[in-house]
Amino acid sequence: MKVAIVHDWLVVSGGAEKVLQNIIECFPKADIFAIVDFMEDRDCVKGKSVETSFIQRLPFARKRYRGYLPLMPLAIEQLDLSGYDLVISSSHAVAKGVLTGPNQVHVSYVHSPIRYAWDLQHQYLRESHLTRGMKSMMARVLLHYIRGWDSRSANGVDYLIANSRFIAHRIRKAYRREATVIYPPVDLKNMTMSAEKEDFYVTASRMVPYKRIDLIVQAFSQTPERRLVVIGDGPEMKKIKAVAGANVTILGHQPIDVLVDHLRRARAFVFAAEEDFGISVVEAQACGTPVIAFGRGGALESVVGLPAERPTGVFFHEQTAESLLSAVVRFERNACLFDPGECRRNAERFSSENFKAALTGFIEARLPYSFVDQFVPSRPGDRSVEPAPAGKRRFSTVVS
Repeated sequence: MKVAIVHDWLVVSGGAEKVLQNIIECFPKADIFAIVDFMEDRDCVKGKSVETSFIQRLPFARKRYRGYLPLMPLAIEQLDLSGYDLVISSSHAVAKGVLTGPNQVHVSYVHSPIRYAWDLQHQYLRESHLTRGMKSMMARVLLHYIRGWDSRSANGVDYLIANSRFIAHRIRKAYRREATVIYPPVDLKNMTMSAEKEDFYVTASRMVPYKRIDLIVQAFSQTPERRLVVIGDGPEMKKIKAVAGANVTILGHQPIDVLVDHLRRARAFVFAAEEDFGISVVEAQACGTPVIAFGRGGALESVVGLPAERPTGVFFHEQTAESLLSAVVRFERNACLFDPGECRRNAERFSSENFKAALTGFIEARLPYSFVDQFVPSRPGDRSVEPAPAGKRRFSTVVS
């Protein structure tokens, strides 16, 4: 059985690339495709070569590949996958739009429908200063076109997988399709637990507007008796430094061992974004650290909030400094209820092993009879997400 794995673009390593790496580990002989590939760290593709689109060769593509968004639907459709039996797309933009035929099975792991073309369009236009004028009109026309293409391309996917219930609902709104939820993998091996906590809070993220690091820094700057450590870098760095009080330490980008060290020692991890899932939230819990999180998006699925019997975090429900600080006070008043071991156990639900077992079980249950004898996934157990659709038998998996 010939397998192709399609990713949107390979430029920097993030949560989507961690998912890609785990998919490749399930199908190590698969060929990899992407719009562009400028990734220096080859771990996420397991050192494999990647076949790219014509955008790879266009001027300034390395630094300004996003500027070629109008060409991406055309580019993804030009990738020739006709020789493959199984196509797996890892998509937060256009990867799911690859063309497949009736004798092929296309499974798409959707990180999100294109956010800036759907419900986050107006936020994107505001943050890009495109609320009025000719450039604004051109951007709105482009996003209207992208929205239509994105919706139509979903019809070419046989089976949709969402990375959270939150994204499954977004898929239902955008595509009028149902999706099965398989939570993304979190590397728990490097996230070791510590029960010894120090008197500081921590947040870690790329500094882009929707992550709302500015909100966290503003809130803690109002309470100089509390110490906050900020790890990460990005275009919002200058703005965030400008509002940081003396009790806020901004470390910038740090290697993984420094991040893990702070996650293990922190009193709590603070998270203010509305994320599709939020891997950093799970990583903090894996280190035995409870979470103070904005109560929308994927965090609602990965954090057990008060007043649960065994909580792993506290939610705040408005993206304001007042709401966040109110949650901090609530956390401190109930500090004795948060057990590092319980935080770790909750995080273990999202292990790479569980992801691989769920993904391969899901795909196996949906393969035609002619493919099944060739399907030998690299996964640790025999576990499927749900029964196969009517008319298809559930096959037991060969364990490697």
